[in-house]
Parts: sequence; C-alpha cells; structure tokens
Amino acid sequence: MSSTAPTIHVIDDDASFRTGISRLLKASGYQVAVYESAHEFLKNSTRDGPGCILLDVRMQGLSGPELQAHLARTGNELPIVFLTGHADILTTVQAVKAGAEDFLTKPVSKRILLPSIERALARRDELQKKNAVLDNLRALTGSLTPREREVFALVVRGKRNKQIAYELGTSERTIKAHRHAVMEKLQVRSVAEAAAIAERLGLLSESGNSSR
Repeated sequence: MSSTAPTIHVIDDDASFRTGISRLLKASGYQVAVYESAHEFLKNSTRDGPGCILLDVRMQGLSGPELQAHLARTGNELPIVFLTGHADILTTVQAVKAGAEDFLTKPVSKRILLPSIERALARRDELQKKNAVLDNLRALTGSLTPREREVFALVVRGKRNKQIAYELGTSERTIKAHRHAVMEKLQVRSVAEAAAIAERLGLLSESGNSSR
C-alpha cells in the first residue's frame, strides 16, 4: 500500500467493529489506525497528512461529540464521520452543525460508507488548499510596514489619496509612494484586487482603520 494513502482513524470501543471496518478500509486502499477510546486517539494519533476520523458516539470517557468539541477547540483539521448504533435526531443535528461531515448508523454498508469517506477527504483537501492561499495572503500583508498597513486599510475602503493624506497627516505625494509600495508588495494591479485580499482576510469587517 502506498505510504501516501489517506489514513482513516477509527475510534470505537467495539473491538469486533474495529476489526471489521479495518479490513474493509484496508481492502479499499486506505491506511487505518484504530483506537478503543477518544483518550487513546488523543494520546497516540498522528494527525498530519490526508485522512479523516470515523467516530463512535457513545464511548467510555469522552463521548464522540465531546471529542469533536475538543478537536474543534484545538484546531483539528481532520473531518469527522460519525458511525453509531444509537442515532437520534438531536445528536445528529448538533454534530452536523458542529462540522461533522456525515452521521451514519451502524451497520453501515460499503456503498454508503466509502462515498462518505471520499467526501470527507475531498473537504479536507479543499480546506488545506484554502488555508494555503490564506497563508500566502497573510505573508504578503505581513510584508507591509506599519504606515503601508494604514494606507492599505484606507485604500481598500475606497479612500482617495487626498483623503488618506489628510487623515494620516502627510502629503498626497507621500501617500502615492506608499500606495505604489503596497500594490507591489501585495502583487496586485488594482484597488479591486487589493480589496479582494482584504476581504479574504476579514480586514474589511474591522471598523475604522485596521492598523490603529
């Protein structure tokens, strides 16, 4: 099996279920890591690389939803597919609202399980690509000087050079130079492109001058 195959983390306190699901997943080309409890997963799992979590709801110690909440607080990016023999509407709704990819009832057929896992893996891939773009944009804006940040914050809000110069207490010529530097560092050619970067990073939602 390729070392680059996604890893499916199976967290379930039923040993026979872990054995059966592991066989199915390995036969389908995945790497598999099994845990009998949420605590074992937290202690021993390696969550780098592609993969997802198949998570039971009712377990000793931390329950599935409690583990989901803990992982959300700690920045876990692995998508979660719940597998349970005790489904109820409230738990299902809460889990999905909290970001679960799917909520399946045991016994689950290969026909239902494998597409659910594929959707979860696709979502992780999409999230990683989105985060890579955001990291790049943060690096670009991070290269701005404090004064360039002030100019950037006002430019993307539609302020003209004369207005920015007045607000920052400097000359219009100086603002033009800062504005040119901002556009070069952000690798954009228009205010619309600069504003799109600010929007992606959530800067336009900040009130007033984001650098102050």
